Formats: sequence, C-alpha cells, structure tokens
Amino acid sequence: MKIRTTMAAAAAAAMVGTGAFVLPVAASASTTTHTLKFTAETKSSAAFSNSAEAEQDTDVNGAGKVVGYDMLYIKLVSSTSADLNITVDVNGGMLYCTAKLNSKGMVVGGKVTGGTGVFAHAAGTLTVQTVNKAGTRHAVKISYHTYTMSSARIEAYAASAVSFNESGSPGLVTVRTGAGF
Repeated sequence: MKIRTTMAAAAAAAMVGTGAFVLPVAASASTTTHTLKFTAETKSSAAFSNSAEAEQDTDVNGAGKVVGYDMLYIKLVSSTSADLNITVDVNGGMLYCTAKLNSKGMVVGGKVTGGTGVFAHAAGTLTVQTVNKAGTRHAVKISYHTYTMSSARIEAYAASAVSFNESGSPGLVTVRTGAGF
C-alpha cells in the first residue's frame, strides 16, 4: 500500500509540474447563465438534395444593428419533420445548437450543445418564434450556461487529486492550467 501511495503521489507531483490536475467536477465548478435575444433574418438558402438544405441568417438586435450570423443545416427525417443543426456566430465565438422543425413549421426541442471561445462547453435551450408570414424573420432566444473555475479552486482541489485517483471515483475531469491554456 505504501508503494502504491508513493507512486500516486509521484504521479500527482508530475501532473502538478506539467500544469494538469484531475478534479471532481461538481465540487469545483460554478455555473453562469446567460441569455441572447435577437431577430434572425433569412438572407440566403441552398438546396443540396430533396431532403437537405442550408440557410444563412443575419442576426439583428431590437435597434436593427447586426449582432451576428447563423447557419442552419436542415435535414428532412420524415414527411412531417426535419432535424436542424445550427451554428450561431456572435461576439465571443460560436454557439452550436440542435432542434427539430415540426409539421406546423415550428422549431421545437431546441438545445445548446456547445461552442467555441466564451461559449466553450455551453449547454442550454433555444426557442424560435416566426414573426412574419413569409417565414423569413424569427425571434430567437438562447439561454445557456457555462462552467467556470477560479485559480483558487484549482489550487484547493489539486491537493485532493491523488485521493480521487486512487479511489477511482467517477465524475473526474482533467483541467490544464498555465502557459498556452
């Protein structure tokens, strides 16, 4: 047991030296929720086949100022529904979403599935309401949350990394810190 503990301690020391820590997610992360609201105006579309197409929208705020763009990939899955893959490109990065288009032309089941930049690891919901008869203007609301961890929490949990490794406890995540991360 002493050899195993010593080896685990040496491994932990090596991890600390490289800036990598194994941390329990629930105990170390905090959640921040954000909401984006804008009107998506369809500008262009392209049909790839009888069952797939793409759409480009320009996103504007209440004052009519352009705040971003989004791309939709629409794939018919039956005669009454389609799957939507959506990328929203706004200040800070890109948000990735999925949803379904039902037989009434309504977007349902919208989910935020991730992103880049400040939206990395984002999760949440997407709601869309068509606001004109032509179906080219949509009120969009995206509520998402991200997880953040302070440097103090990283340091506080670094000491406990060895005991979590030895126990094989589920729910561990590797967090890298330092230059380049």
